[in-house]
Amino acid sequence: MPVVATNTAANSALRYLNMNSSEASASVSKLASGSRIVKASDDAAGLAIGTRLMADVTALTQAGINASQGASVVQVADGGLGRIGDVLQRMKALAAQSLSGVPTNTERGFIDAEFQQLKSEITDIATTTRFNGASLLDGGAAAATPSDYFVGTDVSDTITVTFTALAGAAGFTSTLLGITGNVGSAAAATAAMAAIDTAIDTVSEARATAGALISRFEFRGQQIATSLENIDAAKSAIMDVDLAAEQSKLVSSQVLVQAAVSAVSQANQIPQSLLRVLQ
Repeated sequence: MPVVATNTAANSALRYLNMNSSEASASVSKLASGSRIVKASDDAAGLAIGTRLMADVTALTQAGINASQGASVVQVADGGLGRIGDVLQRMKALAAQSLSGVPTNTERGFIDAEFQQLKSEITDIATTTRFNGASLLDGGAAAATPSDYFVGTDVSDTITVTFTALAGAAGFTSTLLGITGNVGSAAAATAAMAAIDTAIDTVSEARATAGALISRFEFRGQQIATSLENIDAAKSAIMDVDLAAEQSKLVSSQVLVQAAVSAVSQANQIPQSLLRVLQ
């Protein structure tokens, strides 16, 4: 029925204009942000999943750093153990020299002077092998306290390192390694040789354990990198916008906006045309 009080055609055209304009604005927002989900109403479930995946990416990124730092700490300890092993090798040579029938007890005293200095050096190496100010090999509180390195996304994803437990030793000073004697006589050198052999075995076992821990940290770091790659891909599939598809949608919305604007203009002329009936 032709009426002039209510312009139904204009109202309908305006409704479509608003709807198409809103679609165009949504497409522009997605293209500008690079995200398929700009607001929760775009995809509530996808937003929840994507947010959880982003949280995992954040945790795994830090976990990768933690794994690298954990390997670095153990490498510092292994470096100190390597130097202690070198000193023990020299001490064994001195003990062997003292056990020879060539030197007299006076000359054995000269040999023992170096032996005693090397004993002190072992303790100094154990004490000064530090990471972030904490000694790792002297058997102190820092060395005896387990350190948990977070290397995953759950609180249980940890690698525990206790430096005094690397070889079941209380520490790696000369005293804790059981090297307390001298090589000032053949009898003393015999006892020292046995103690040095035991200490070498202890240090070698500790280095083997340290190497295993370093390898574990490195493999965990690689696993974290793989997980990051895969989770990033999954997050991208859920959260990132398809630029080609969204651009096509924007162009379509813009065409519909132009059509709706034209329709509103035409609808606004209808009442004026009806007024001619009264002439």
